[in-house]
Amino acid sequence: MSHVYQHIQFNYQEGVGHIVLNRPNTLNSFTQIMHDDLKAALSFLESRNDLRGVILTGTGRGFCAGQDLSERKPLPPGQRRDLAEGIDKNYRSLVLRLRALPVPVVCIVNGVAAGAGASVALACDIVIAVKSAKFIQAFAKIGLLPDAGGTYFWPRLVGMQRAMGAALFAEPVTAETAAQWGLIWRCIPNEELDATIESVHRHLADGATRAFAATKQALYESGDHSLEAQINIERDLQRELGYTDDYLEGMHAFGEKRPPRFTGR
Repeated sequence: MSHVYQHIQFNYQEGVGHIVLNRPNTLNSFTQIMHDDLKAALSFLESRNDLRGVILTGTGRGFCAGQDLSERKPLPPGQRRDLAEGIDKNYRSLVLRLRALPVPVVCIVNGVAAGAGASVALACDIVIAVKSAKFIQAFAKIGLLPDAGGTYFWPRLVGMQRAMGAALFAEPVTAETAAQWGLIWRCIPNEELDATIESVHRHLADGATRAFAATKQALYESGDHSLEAQINIERDLQRELGYTDDYLEGMHAFGEKRPPRFTGR
């Protein structure tokens, strides 16, 4: 199932949504049209009862270079632009909706991820990047601070010193370094991009969807909980999973020494 959009490619197969940013000549920088396309795609995904996962990537040599500044028309001398409008109109909902999807959202970074592009990648649950990719927070070069969640994700993933250095000095962080720091999950060879997308699709389409969702929920809630409170969350979610078809299938498959055939129920 495919949908036609102007600035993204989107298809839905076996319960897995594929969102591909598609403005390769501008390193897939964000436009209002792209934001509108993404809102429509996310609305479709949110409406699906059979949703099992989402993959986000880009076309060409970049994942996303952030905001397309050419969309911001020059202002008359002396006037100032309210940059909060773009955050409230577009980036806030994009980041929060990606994070709130009740299934794994995997970002496969195929090239440079800069500014809001890096923040959107890090809003996903798992990030895999090709070796040639770089993560750049260059806001300081134009007198701004990281946004779209950038000041939230970076210190939590890599610590305050690395987050501060990357933001204040605006130095690119390579995919290999990002993996070493814990900013992303894995760095892969460039030539493995397509195979990795297919492998991730297969894992999401065939996986225990309810267990994935519960794991995602528990991990994200853990930062605000004491150990005792978190064990209680695990207990409650484990109770729910124990009544799922996938748990029964997993136990049968384990006993029969065969791969499980999960249905996501």
